[in-house]
Amino acid sequence: MRSSASTPNPPERPIRLGVVVVGDDHPRKCTGRRLVRLGLASEVATAAPPGDRPVVLDPYADVPLSVADRDRAEAGGLVAVDCSWNRLSARHANGLPRTATVRGAVARRLPMLIATNPQHFGRPGELNTAEALAAALVLLGRPSEAEALLAGFAGGPAFFEVNRERLDRYARARSPEELTLAERLAFASR
Repeated sequence: MRSSASTPNPPERPIRLGVVVVGDDHPRKCTGRRLVRLGLASEVATAAPPGDRPVVLDPYADVPLSVADRDRAEAGGLVAVDCSWNRLSARHANGLPRTATVRGAVARRLPMLIATNPQHFGRPGELNTAEALAAALVLLGRPSEAEALLAGFAGGPAFFEVNRERLDRYARARSPEELTLAERLAFASR
């Protein structure tokens, strides 16, 4: 009989991914719908069940996502709102912040990254839903889940190549403050 000291730890359960599908994008180009269709994420209604306190990715949030959010994401999941970048600022300006659609959620923004999807290739910050969730998984210490998530998407592998240095720097940050500093440093030398 082996001692408990030699018993391996059970594998981590994947972080549950959710997508609020707004429906702005062309259905065939919508990565959020594709994630749901492939069973990689579940569609989230505008009001999450009580007790589900997910981390919602919101480009207008003040606090960046960091490893400090890991416990909350592991317990409540990670949610992205799939809507058009062309309409996002108008929605926000009209008093409809995207995180308000998911009850009990905490809003976190991603640090600056470069999109590699065909619609926004090379544009800073304009990630599609799949890229955003993958980046969040890397920041939460789940790089293998992130790579598996983007494996079947156009530009998926390139996302990690183009953003490797930034993602590595951001993933080392232990707090939102450290991540904000890492973000400034990542773009100061450019």
